[in-house]
Amino acid sequence: MGLKGVILAGGLGTRLYPLTKITNKHLLPVFCKPMIYYPIQTLVDAGIKDILIVTGGMHAGEFLRLLGNGKEFGLKHINYTYQEGEGGIADALSLARYFADDDNIVVILGDNIVERSIKRHVDAFRAQGRGARILIKEVPDPERFGVVGFKGKKIVSIEEKPRRPKSKYAVTGIYMYDNKVFDIIKTLKPSGRGELEITDVNNAYLKMGQLEYSVMDGWWTDAGTFESLLRANNLVARKENNPKSKNQSIKTTT
Repeated sequence: MGLKGVILAGGLGTRLYPLTKITNKHLLPVFCKPMIYYPIQTLVDAGIKDILIVTGGMHAGEFLRLLGNGKEFGLKHINYTYQEGEGGIADALSLARYFADDDNIVVILGDNIVERSIKRHVDAFRAQGRGARILIKEVPDPERFGVVGFKGKKIVSIEEKPRRPKSKYAVTGIYMYDNKVFDIIKTLKPSGRGELEITDVNNAYLKMGQLEYSVMDGWWTDAGTFESLLRANNLVARKENNPKSKNQSIKTTT
C-alpha cells in the first residue's frame, strides 16, 4: 500500500481580509517564502513525493504559476484539483478520492507550519497499516481548534472549538487516513456552519476503535488569522536565522 500527500489550500481566507482580496491565503508570505511552500516541504521531508493540492476561488491559477511541477522541491510532478464553493475541510478532502486510488493519505492544511520533520509520525502510520492517525499538540488556546479528551492516555472524544476544552491538546491540521476515509465523508451531515467537518471524520475512526495519535515535536502553528500569521512569520524567522536549524530549512533560490 502506497502513501500519498494531500494539501488542502482552498477557502476564501475571510479572516485575513483585505490581504486575501487579491490573492489566495496560502500564497501570502511567511517570512521569506509563500505559505504553501511549508506544507509541501513537510510532506517531501517525510518521504512523500506524490502530492495533490486542492484549491479553489478566483486565484487558483496562481498556484500553477508559482509551483509548476514542483521542481524547487525535487518533485517531477504536482497534481492539482479545484474545489467549488465552501464545503469545509472534509468536502475538500473528498476531491482527493481519485488521486488517492487505493493508497493511504497524509493530509495537511495549507496554512499549517511545523518546526520539525513529521517523518517518524508518518512512519508510525505506515506501520499501523489501517485506520487513522492524528497529530496533537499542547496549546494555550485550545478553544480555537478540535480538542481531544483523554481517559488515561487514550483519546475518548474530540470536540470542535469547545467553550470548555477537556484538555489543552489541539488536533493539528495534519491527518493520516486509510482509504475508508472517502466512504466516511459520504456519510457526514453538514455542521451548524454548513460544512463537512474533519472532526466528524476523526470521531468516526474513534468510534471504530481505529484512531491513533502522536504528540508533535517542536512548535506548530496555523496561519489563518492575523495573530497566527504574525506568529508563523516570527517562528519561521527565528528558525531560519538560527544556525542550528539551517540544515533543516527550506532552500530558497535567488
